Amino acid sequence: MTLTVFSAVIFAALLHAGWNALVRGGRDKTTSMAAVVAGQALFGGCLAAVLPLPAPESWPWIASGVVLHIGYQFFLSAAYRTGELSEVYPLARGTAPLLVAITSVTILGITLGPFEWIGVILISCGLASLVIVRSNGRFQLPARGTLMALGTSVFIAAYSLNDGFGARLSGSPVAFFGWLALINGLVFTSILPFWRPGALRALPGAWPVVVIGGGASFAAYALVVWAFTQAPIATVSALRETSILFALAIGVGLMGEKVNLRRLVAVFLTLLGAIALRLGKSS
Repeated sequence: MTLTVFSAVIFAALLHAGWNALVRGGRDKTTSMAAVVAGQALFGGCLAAVLPLPAPESWPWIASGVVLHIGYQFFLSAAYRTGELSEVYPLARGTAPLLVAITSVTILGITLGPFEWIGVILISCGLASLVIVRSNGRFQLPARGTLMALGTSVFIAAYSLNDGFGARLSGSPVAFFGWLALINGLVFTSILPFWRPGALRALPGAWPVVVIGGGASFAAYALVVWAFTQAPIATVSALRETSILFALAIGVGLMGEKVNLRRLVAVFLTLLGAIALRLGKSS
């Protein structure tokens, strides 16, 4: 992985942690998520209007990507209604890179080098360990929250693989995600009244999240989609989950969360994993 790709994904991780904190900190998690999705659609529509259309062979991947992203968005907002940022985020994000790596190797026939495997496993273990309770070894999340977070991780793994292959066929990764974000936003807001009617009515009052959260979310994933075309999808997927380091910093600095030994160990493992991915040379 080149330094340019590595730096772009790390910056995307920072943006990703920021918009997740906005969603978790909102009074209504579904409204906050809808605001972020609406912001994605706004920025995606602007780019779709000025960039060339993605190649025809990438449009089926855009369609399946919309389905997978909507599943992710509904599962994530449901998880945040029952769990804290520092609980939901690590479990949802930490499991996904390992799922992507296993699928890439066993089903798609992609080869990962030793450093890539070490990095993926270290990051997954580091992030997932953040949800282990201090003494009894059980998850901190309530049972339903745990299921929602794990369901979220499945959608993350699925859309990462989907979007990586679609972007490589599109001829323009940014245009690919621009159209995906635009269609996703239109479909999501069309479904929302049937799921959480009050969330859509409250959307106009959440315009700061639309602009700031939606802009950060769009920029973050646009960078990741571009990175998918420059490096193995599994390694990019793992590296972007270093966003948990930024989420922890936000939690400690802005939300008053405490740092303990378990979190320090998790941070150390995640950093080692990021270094391993940076050293990896597979393409």
